[in-house]
Amino acid sequence: MRLPFATPLYVMLKPVGAACNLRCSYCYYLEKAELYGKQQQRYMSDELLERFTRQYLEAQTQPEVLFTWHGGEPLLRPLAFYQKALELQRQYGRGRQMDNCLQTNGTLLTEEWCRFFHDNNFLIGISIDGPEHLHDGYRRTRDGQPTHRQVMKGIEMLERHGVQWNAMATVNRLNADHPAAFYRFFRSIGCKFLQFTPVVERTDDGSVAPYAVTPEQWGRFTCGVYDEWVTSDVGTVFVQLFEATLANWAGVTPGVCSLSSMCGHSLAMEWNGDVYSCDHYVYPEYRLGNINQQTLTALAYGERQQAFRQKKTEGLPRQCRTCQWLFACHGECPKNRFATTANGEAGLNYLCEGYRTFFSHVAADMDFMRDEWRAGRAPANIMMR
Repeated sequence: MRLPFATPLYVMLKPVGAACNLRCSYCYYLEKAELYGKQQQRYMSDELLERFTRQYLEAQTQPEVLFTWHGGEPLLRPLAFYQKALELQRQYGRGRQMDNCLQTNGTLLTEEWCRFFHDNNFLIGISIDGPEHLHDGYRRTRDGQPTHRQVMKGIEMLERHGVQWNAMATVNRLNADHPAAFYRFFRSIGCKFLQFTPVVERTDDGSVAPYAVTPEQWGRFTCGVYDEWVTSDVGTVFVQLFEATLANWAGVTPGVCSLSSMCGHSLAMEWNGDVYSCDHYVYPEYRLGNINQQTLTALAYGERQQAFRQKKTEGLPRQCRTCQWLFACHGECPKNRFATTANGEAGLNYLCEGYRTFFSHVAADMDFMRDEWRAGRAPANIMMR
């Protein structure tokens, strides 16, 4: 099992704004289109791409640099756009190692795209929510058609061309009740790297959206998936939540910001150069500026972003500050801290009950795997106990 480390600066690029060929029921990003009114051009220009590439490389402190392409759906840009991106990376990279990761819904993949990804060593994140009947519940086309079979064809093409890929799933009101079927599906299609994210969204009146996972579901789901994984797949299937949990158990910075002690190293840049504190905070009050007027370095390391980072440790209710699992979750993502404690204190994470269930369930195993790692042995030895 790997112990992940966070990158010093990470910017999620939105080269197509909110444009997408799907209309997923739980998509939090579609509403961001309202920020830019009815402007027709929502695609990053080559000029802005060059400016970003130069500034992003100038802001980095390590020899390895990761470029992450996100959506809407990034494959709505032509292949030539990404060919240009690689040219600029070579031009401004000064010999540093460049890595590229692209997250896609998988429905627009072609043989040509897959050849390009293989030849240029892209890592592809595929959005897929499990087996067909669970995935198609929320992930549909604009006219309501299912998409699972198209996504599976895309994965088959990636496999055929030898492209590295990860599965990126949401956990929602529908699939959260089926942890075993969920995990076994991903194992059956040869998935070696799995990231699953809880859907926690609210409606305009502040109530929890009907498709959001409940805290109780989240607890049962994470425990159920863990029980499937820990019996036979430790060290061969890498599940982000479990790796991040072990990292915190071992006192190592986890590779996922939601469980880190501080956030704010993962920014988002829109198609027009606007930079926001986080991908989940693309709202006017969290707009740091625009790289056409200020440098990315100034925006990423400026006072406003540093204040945003500090907020993660502030405002936690006493229940969190005295919790035995605080070291493992650090209050999780601040965007989910809209619940109240039994005493009426604000700032409790909506998913708190689920995380407490999960941490209690895995604690003894995490102790064992941490001790194995510290002793120079494989945490996978947990499977031989």
